[in-house]
Amino acid sequence: MASQDGDRTVALSRQLALAHDELRRLIKDLKAGARHRRTGGDTLATHCLAFCSALETHHRGEDDGLFAQLVRERPELAGTVAKLVEDHSLISSILTRLAELARQAAAADGPGPDEAIGRELDGLAAIMESHFRYEERTISEALDRTVPAGDWPAPVFRFAGS
Repeated sequence: MASQDGDRTVALSRQLALAHDELRRLIKDLKAGARHRRTGGDTLATHCLAFCSALETHHRGEDDGLFAQLVRERPELAGTVAKLVEDHSLISSILTRLAELARQAAAADGPGPDEAIGRELDGLAAIMESHFRYEERTISEALDRTVPAGDWPAPVFRFAGS
């Protein structure tokens, strides 16, 4: 059974990396859309709000499920998890600003705050990349090393837009 648990946790580690890859793809597409906004109305705003929701759902799943279980199984990860949760809070504040800009863009008749959205997306992408790399290095390593399979929350791995 230990081999099956090990196989499952390695698979979870890979799923986490794949979820991050999908979020990276989504923000790249969103940034491209912000730079080349040719469509009218609230298309950019809709995509921004959907992305914000997807990333928030992913982080909530990590905070409430994955990280909590990891700390129960591996208490020495408490400091690492606390840093990741702190990152999530910082990212959440950026997402709040981005969502507000997206709502303003949807309400604007003209170009709206597209440049501000682009700047927020650039900053968010940089922070996300740093966060994801750290998380993949530390949490995936922990998952790969004999953390028993558990009831890992689906929102960590699958979210709106995927």
